[in-house]
Amino acid sequence: MSAAQKKIGMGLIGPGFIGMHHIDAVRRLGFAEVVALADHKADSARIKADEAGIPHAYGSPEELIADPDVDVIHNTTPNHLHFPVSMAAIEAGKHIVSEKPLAMDPDQCRRLRDAAKAAGVVNAVMFNYRGNPLVQQMRDMIAAGEIGTPVFVKGQYLQDWLTDDKTYSWRLDPKLGGASSALADIGSHTCDLAEHVIGSKIVSVLADLGTIVKTRYTNGSSHAFSGTQSGDLKPVEIAGEDIATVMLRFENGVRGTITVGQVLPGHKNDLQLEINGRTASLHWVQEKQNELWIGRYNAANAILQKDPSLMLPAAAKYAHLPGGHQEAWTDAFYNMVKAIYGWVQAGPSSPQPEIVSTFADATHITEIVDAMLRSNAAGNVWMNVEGK
Repeated sequence: MSAAQKKIGMGLIGPGFIGMHHIDAVRRLGFAEVVALADHKADSARIKADEAGIPHAYGSPEELIADPDVDVIHNTTPNHLHFPVSMAAIEAGKHIVSEKPLAMDPDQCRRLRDAAKAAGVVNAVMFNYRGNPLVQQMRDMIAAGEIGTPVFVKGQYLQDWLTDDKTYSWRLDPKLGGASSALADIGSHTCDLAEHVIGSKIVSVLADLGTIVKTRYTNGSSHAFSGTQSGDLKPVEIAGEDIATVMLRFENGVRGTITVGQVLPGHKNDLQLEINGRTASLHWVQEKQNELWIGRYNAANAILQKDPSLMLPAAAKYAHLPGGHQEAWTDAFYNMVKAIYGWVQAGPSSPQPEIVSTFADATHITEIVDAMLRSNAAGNVWMNVEGK
């Protein structure tokens, strides 16, 4: 980039926990600049912008969207604001990066998908676990036939941050978080990762959902990950699931299961994915993300360390350090942002980067979660994923 070329301008709407990681990843690019931040009030936006060294602060999404220096908008607001903020960005002709879920229900997602396509803007949803080098290694090994025909998928995403009944978050309020809780939050990651790695879509599900903590207590705070609350606590009845087990059928005939839970003591961010093929198996654990287990029937099992010199070339480009140097969650997040901004540089009409989840991809994930809710409500029966 020459000195005369303008850096891509990024604007963030919703400066919470995850928003700060969006800012960090964009700043690592070098060819982009964080120029603006918007919060629900102008004074809080100014405070957060000053803390992060961002020049412009706005008290509403509309003001930030109208800023001519903002080329790409990152929507990291609570779920109920995803649709209006993203739609406003699309209507303004801005490229849009959204946190998941894309919107509150499949209909809203389809409207965003269609609007983004019609507007010709880059659109992406941050299913950031795709950005792990060894996730891409799994995907490339399967595509190359190195484990034979895939036959079974086992995924899990287990957490314990909601174990205490005195922990409460906006994610548990269906008006703010949506009809689904654990599945929309972490089950979506598991499904997206499984589909991305094996290269096939989930077409039907059989779901069993449960709510272990049916009553929670809150002092009125609803910040995500706020931890145990104290003071004058009032009870809140919980409708959304905090555990779920789901059987899956994929378009290519693969069967599978996923298990999610957010009230399971000792499990911090326990995302795992195993793919069993006819000749070998692969197993990746997010909390040990620099290792890939390779299982064999007629040979010794092995552990592939994250080492670009040992990985397939297409996957090795996502590993930025030599073998033995650990890469982390933030590096996978950066890989996703780098791919998205590379797409912005190349232009929206250029091919979609392989690791990027578009609004179309994310709409399908929301349709899967909707099918899971319908399956459970109908008495735990097989339900087709409905797409339009």
